[in-house]
Amino acid sequence: MFSIGEIIFILLSCAFFMALVAVVSYYMTKGHVSTTDEYFLAGRGLTGVFMAGSLLLTNLSAEQLIGLNGQSFTNNMSGMAWEVTAGLAAIIMAIFLLPKFLGIGISTIPEFLSKRYDETVRRLTVMLFLLGYMCVTIPSMLYSGGVSVLQLFDLPELLNISYTQSLWLTVWFVGIIGAIYAIFGGLRAVAVSDTLNGIGLVIIGFLVPILGFILLGNGNMVEGMKHIVQHSPEKLNAIGSSTDNVPFFSIFTGILFANLFYWALNQYVIQRALGAKNLAEGQKGVLYTGYLKLLVPIFMLIPGIIAFHLYGDSIRNGDLSYPALVSDVLPIWLLGFFLAVLFGAVLSSFNSILNSVATLLVLDIYQPVFEPDASDDKLIKVSKILGIIIALVSFFVAPFLMYAPDGLWNLIRQFTGFFNIPILVIVLIGMIFKRVPASAAKVVIIFHVIAYYMMVWGFRQIFDWDPGINYIHVYGILLVIEVAFMLIMAKVKPLRSIKPIFYAENGEGHLVPWKHAIPVSITLIFSIVVFYVIFSPIGLAYEGAAVSNWFWPVIALLVISNSLLYLVSIKVWHNKYRKYVERQTESARKTRLSGD
Repeated sequence: MFSIGEIIFILLSCAFFMALVAVVSYYMTKGHVSTTDEYFLAGRGLTGVFMAGSLLLTNLSAEQLIGLNGQSFTNNMSGMAWEVTAGLAAIIMAIFLLPKFLGIGISTIPEFLSKRYDETVRRLTVMLFLLGYMCVTIPSMLYSGGVSVLQLFDLPELLNISYTQSLWLTVWFVGIIGAIYAIFGGLRAVAVSDTLNGIGLVIIGFLVPILGFILLGNGNMVEGMKHIVQHSPEKLNAIGSSTDNVPFFSIFTGILFANLFYWALNQYVIQRALGAKNLAEGQKGVLYTGYLKLLVPIFMLIPGIIAFHLYGDSIRNGDLSYPALVSDVLPIWLLGFFLAVLFGAVLSSFNSILNSVATLLVLDIYQPVFEPDASDDKLIKVSKILGIIIALVSFFVAPFLMYAPDGLWNLIRQFTGFFNIPILVIVLIGMIFKRVPASAAKVVIIFHVIAYYMMVWGFRQIFDWDPGINYIHVYGILLVIEVAFMLIMAKVKPLRSIKPIFYAENGEGHLVPWKHAIPVSITLIFSIVVFYVIFSPIGLAYEGAAVSNWFWPVIALLVISNSLLYLVSIKVWHNKYRKYVERQTESARKTRLSGD
């Protein structure tokens, strides 16, 4: 327990770092929120580096620091699947979907659905987004941040108030600061603050396991690393069994689809991609993020394993392992910085979603329904008002998540199943198959909500029957059913006339792709495979030694294969890229001549 003087020092240093981020963000975005394009999409001027920093920290938050480390503490590294395989979704987004989204020039995913289907599909989708964001996603971020602060400082004892009162206090404190960023600064302020906080998160993220290894090895980091490999190496296994929270084969039946939705269609994530300066910068940002996600297991799962070896059964709730490790390994003078980074991670996700929810409400509900000719100033004003209302609702909902029966992490993943798969299906099928009618999309949305509830909760609660299917597998089962239904509808009741969606096939200069996109994507795929080899029974999870005899030959084979494919892809892709740029240049020249 810290003394009053230590707590004051920690809070003051935390306030200093947070104020520093706020001041830098303010001066870098001052005078840049006069238009809706600037407020909602950062003026469509985000570069790859800012996009990657913002995307990463938008994705990473306290519920992952707490939840994933809690899972590795109680189980193993199988939770890594949610993070590492995100690179596959990033590749699909960068290579196939982003060029189309930027070509259409949309601001939101429901806007695309309006162009492709009709306004009813657009509004049903907005309702799905809002249901998930307001009821679980935003509150869970505030709740997890509050729990972290409570565990670190023991606020109930410090302030002589109850645990519940302390939780309400921290939730409102974190929420109000985050709302100020999102409501009054717009997306650019969010992106800049995210990038700055992201730097701090990376520093702390690596520092905690390093200091944890030193503590575990009695002052020797290498000895600490040897300890987790030589004792209970099964904790380092990322190949989850059917009894683990994330079975390995669920990567292919559900996680890939969930990640594809998250990184390609989730409004508060792709809003950064839609705000890219051009296609090349957008592809850089998305692919850079895929590489950054490979680092996540180091500070989202390894600390939980270190805590397991340090504390064992003395910690009964795995979610408390990471805060306990932090309080033991970080010196007083760094705890303020850690607290600022923790708040930054919470604020990043919170203010990003808040900005995106306001974007959906204003651009997909308010403007088309109530005031189609509203000025930019009016739309921004309405967005700020709606943002305040949404924030207040979230402040009241968040503390009640303490009563979640199966833990915070599972609750979030289970609840997102209500909207991730149906939106993924209707967007991708609608983009690929042009004869699918709007009625098919409406049926899919309604069917999915009912069917998903029944398969995950309803059969047990209503009929006292457990189907025995992991909720991640339910993702894949319903996806197959819904895709099949939409394709059947395209044959049985096809659209008589195809709506033009304004794909800019030849585009303008801003639709020229990044010349290294394909080679970089190939290396990212191999990097993901390498990570799974490292954290597998032939790698660090091997019984009786550091790694098995198969480990180095497999790694060598992967490196050689990647190198060969990389070189081939450079030659092939760069030739195509050069011809593409030549066509773009010739098209632009003819356009100028015809204009003259």
